[in-house]
Amino acid sequence: MLSDDVARYVALHRSLGYRFRVQAGLLTLYARFAESRGETDIRTATTLAWASEAPSPAQRRNRLLTLRRFAFAMQAEDPRHEVPPADAFGRPVVERRLPHIYTPEEVTRLLRAAAELAPANDLYPLLYSTLFGLLAATGLRISGALALRLEDLSADGLLVRETKFRKNRLVPLHESTERGLARYLAARRRHRAVGPYLFAGSEGGHLSYDTVSWTFRRLAKAAGLRGAPGTRGPCLHDLRHTFAVRSLEGCAGADRAAVARHMLALSTYLGHAHVSDTQWYLQATPALMAQTAGAGEAHFRGEVP
Repeated sequence: MLSDDVARYVALHRSLGYRFRVQAGLLTLYARFAESRGETDIRTATTLAWASEAPSPAQRRNRLLTLRRFAFAMQAEDPRHEVPPADAFGRPVVERRLPHIYTPEEVTRLLRAAAELAPANDLYPLLYSTLFGLLAATGLRISGALALRLEDLSADGLLVRETKFRKNRLVPLHESTERGLARYLAARRRHRAVGPYLFAGSEGGHLSYDTVSWTFRRLAKAAGLRGAPGTRGPCLHDLRHTFAVRSLEGCAGADRAAVARHMLALSTYLGHAHVSDTQWYLQATPALMAQTAGAGEAHFRGEVP
């Protein structure tokens, strides 16, 4: 039965370290849909009928591609399975959102706005300024920062558990970041905050992403970084982009071998499985373009091997 094939396929991917939650849900729904038609093999017509029930073009294509990968795996075992065409719903138009690369002054304004949250005698002003400062100083994903527990902070850095690729990694911290976290922890003890999470909510659980995102937008607007509601502007994830770009800018004057080593270290620090994932976070800035132009001129003059 298709449901048994789906169970084996999901189990295989999870054994390789993938969470595979969304894919598992979609494939389970497809198996039920196909089996309700009395089918035991993957059929293109059924696949397209099921995928077309999704409410948006993007979701229809996601269903199709998820089923297509599953179909390839099943066809390798049994050629009776059919693989649906990848362009059955047309080709996608991929528009990469241009990230906002924060200036140091903009980060300062954001943290200052967080520190001025009301009430002034509450823990939340320091909590948010520390949280956003940590994102800027380490390039952590907001999901990883919110999942941090008190026990994850050590003398060697932050232990980030079960990341996007289900791996743990140690993130070393700059002395200034360590001092900021120490101030926050001291205030946390004074306010007798409860719960195991580093950035805990009022009832001890970790802060929700929606709450943090809403607070960020409000503070970014107060700091002059965003316009009226509904308009586009810097987002939380742009702090991760900024960290990657500023880190690469720090390679000024280094040779190509040093830059390559730095990219590998940066990829590891950010928790990426491949260097190509880190390249997605990079954005041309005047400083990087000047470095690139300088390296090109030096190479033209024969000064760079």
